[in-house]
Amino acid sequence: MTVTQIDLDDDALDRVMATSNAKTKKEAVNLALRFYAARQERAARIAKHFERAEQWGAVADAERRHQAEKNAL
Repeated sequence: MTVTQIDLDDDALDRVMATSNAKTKKEAVNLALRFYAARQERAARIAKHFERAEQWGAVADAERRHQAEKNAL
């Protein structure tokens, strides 16, 4: 664990503490950092799968099917 002195956004900290089970500022900051990191990792995995789907032509196929469904209405 690293000890760091930082200025925090009090409103953001209050919001994290109010919407989580965090009992301390340290807990709230660590929770928010973990949440952010997990979200970015998830987004990177989704982007990777999307790139693969584009290479396979799945995205273009889905777009064609979507257009066909819209036109059928």
